[in-house]
Amino acid sequence: MSEIDLRSDTVTKPTKGMLKAMMNAEVGDDVYKEDPSVNALEEKLAKLFGKDEALFFPTGSMANQAAIKLHTQPADQLICDKWAHVYNYEGGGASFNSGVSCKLVDGHRGMITAKQVEENINPPDFYHSPLTTLVCLENTTNKGGGACYDLEEIKKIRKVCNTHNLGLHLDGARLFNALVAKGESPKEYGKLFDTISVCLSKGLGIPMGSVLIGNKELMKGAMRIRKVLGGGMRQVGFMAAAGIYALDNHIERLDEDHKRAAEIAETLSMQAYIGAVEPVETNIIIFNLKDASAEAEFNKILQKNSIRISALGKGKLRIVTHLDYTEGMHQKFLSVLKNIEL
Repeated sequence: MSEIDLRSDTVTKPTKGMLKAMMNAEVGDDVYKEDPSVNALEEKLAKLFGKDEALFFPTGSMANQAAIKLHTQPADQLICDKWAHVYNYEGGGASFNSGVSCKLVDGHRGMITAKQVEENINPPDFYHSPLTTLVCLENTTNKGGGACYDLEEIKKIRKVCNTHNLGLHLDGARLFNALVAKGESPKEYGKLFDTISVCLSKGLGIPMGSVLIGNKELMKGAMRIRKVLGGGMRQVGFMAAAGIYALDNHIERLDEDHKRAAEIAETLSMQAYIGAVEPVETNIIIFNLKDASAEAEFNKILQKNSIRISALGKGKLRIVTHLDYTEGMHQKFLSVLKNIEL
């Protein structure tokens, strides 16, 4: 059996069907907007979410950074959870690219409430503080262990944003995981958010690419911002074709990843060497060893069995199930976990 890599759902390889779609893709120069496969992907996602337009980006970070730039002016401030990807994992891009600061909210598992948003809006007539112009949510939450927002809470946040004239952006890197887990529809999210970024290279398994989705008036500057950030690509329709294939074939199967993640969490919770396992809703499991000093030995045992997972620091470890994690791998991993002695 090959290596079992559970560090992230970004480690997948294209399936045979996806490779066939890529090789048969009709392509053109996307900088000129002449790549038919890219145009088809953008139209498909815009329609799926009930929005006017979509734009293909090489990475999710770039799509998020473009959204922040579309919503803000230098010296503005955005509100997000303290664990938000736009703050923690995008290299300080909000300050570098847009000149904005982040008001960090102490949410629950990466999720914030409408009440917290309202409490953290700076008074617009108080010129000593940054002007609050944007709220960024993340669904599912990465550092929150794949937690999913309650749609009703998002609706309340939308009302707060309307009242205070704030933009609302969704970092939907793993949004399709949330949609499958909660039985929700893309159009429900399209109605609530001004912009949405969706990543196709995580749970859906394409080699690269994210798409930013929004209404025409807001998106009219997106092409220019993508160019400034260095995201203009040429015959990228090969990747767009992979994205179309993934949207048609890889969404419903996310439920398999969620079920396996739940089984891993259940198995971990029964082991004497485990301190705590955080609740699991989708494909991410975050847990702590009972003895943090045993982490090196724990990882050594996994490595002997050709298993790789991620360390999050401060004694936390992370497992992410995905497209390339087979049932055979799953049974082997569960067996290894049950037989570890620390």
